[in-house]
This record gives sequence, C-alpha cells and structure tokens, in this order.
Amino acid sequence: MLEDEKEKLAVVAREAEEEGLCKHKSGNFSIKDKNTGCVLITPSGVDRKNLSGDDICVLDLDLNVIESKKGYKPSSEVLMHIYAYNSRKDISAVVHTHSHFATSFAVLKKEIPPVVYESVYYGGTVHVAPYGRPGTRELAQSVVEPLKRSDACLLESHGVVTVGENIESAYLKARYVEEIAEIYYRALLLNGNREPDVLPEEELKKWEYPSYVKFK
Repeated sequence: MLEDEKEKLAVVAREAEEEGLCKHKSGNFSIKDKNTGCVLITPSGVDRKNLSGDDICVLDLDLNVIESKKGYKPSSEVLMHIYAYNSRKDISAVVHTHSHFATSFAVLKKEIPPVVYESVYYGGTVHVAPYGRPGTRELAQSVVEPLKRSDACLLESHGVVTVGENIESAYLKARYVEEIAEIYYRALLLNGNREPDVLPEEELKKWEYPSYVKFK
C-alpha cells in the first residue's frame, strides 16, 4: 500500500545519509498520508544506504503496525512523529536528523537564531525542546510546543526535527537548519564568541515575491 509515498520516503532517507545529516542508522523519517491517515516511517536499525520502499513500515495513528513487508520494526521514535502530526493539522511529513552543527547547539541547549534570511523557510528561530530519552513519551511530548512556534526545533542533547507539508519540504528545512547552524557557529567563532546581529521576526514576515516581475 502507498507504494509511491514509500519510495519518496526511502529516497529522502538515502539522501540524508549521503549528505551526512545522519549516520550509523540514526535519525528517522515519516509521511502522514492525507487520504488514509496512515503514517509511513523508516524502520528501526536498518542501514539507509540501500533502503527501498519495501523496507518502510506503515502504522495507524494508534501505533498499530498495518504493514511491514520485511518484518522490520518501525523507528523506536515513532511516537515523536505521532505527537508532531497531532500538534498541527498542516504537518504531513517529519524529518529527524543528527546533523553535526545543529546537534552541537542542541547539546549546548542553545537555540539557533535567524542570522540569515533563509531561516524564514522554517520560521525563524530554531528553539530547543527539553531533554527526553529517545523512544519515550517525554521526548514525544517535548516537540509539541517548539513546533507550534516554527517548523524546526532542536532536541536537547539529541538532534533536529523539521516538519512540512510534504517530505521534500521537511527535508529541505533540515538542510537549511544545518547550513544556518554552521553559519552561526562560524560567525560566533569569528566574532570572539560574541552574538552576531539577528534578523527580527517582523523583518522575516515581510518577505514576498517581488512585484516588479511581470508575467505575460
């Protein structure tokens, strides 16, 4: 079931591995199908280098496994994905990575401010969700409030979560978070650990496609 969506999910998981956003079987990725309400999620403990659509697990929102063609267990952090979906009606995909620069700020419990305009893509500031042990209800609950404020959050001492209307947009946000985390890190380094200027929220809200471009 949902074979096309499974393949999309597998493609993104492989890309995250190739780009170094998560390694060694870490991280997890999911899609919520709007028609069935089912959640497709990457399996637990399976190398993503050769991940295919047949490896993806399908569950309902009550965490009943509906399909697992190879008998794999769904990610142990599936409850966090369910809480994310339940927190907002506009979320149809969740990406959880362990990218190095962003996770370094998660270890420090330090949010990533909007130091460049591209942060508008995920909502500005990347706030920090309080610590919860992986796989627990505490971790799942921790993402709810930060995700009400933007489409990206840090998991304290753990990693990054981004959400979107589809898996491609959620993954792009994860890539932006890591890129801006690296820029922020380098700005701090060059500035003697003094905070750089950040873009105010009001400025981020002003962006619109330029009116001087005309379409015939």
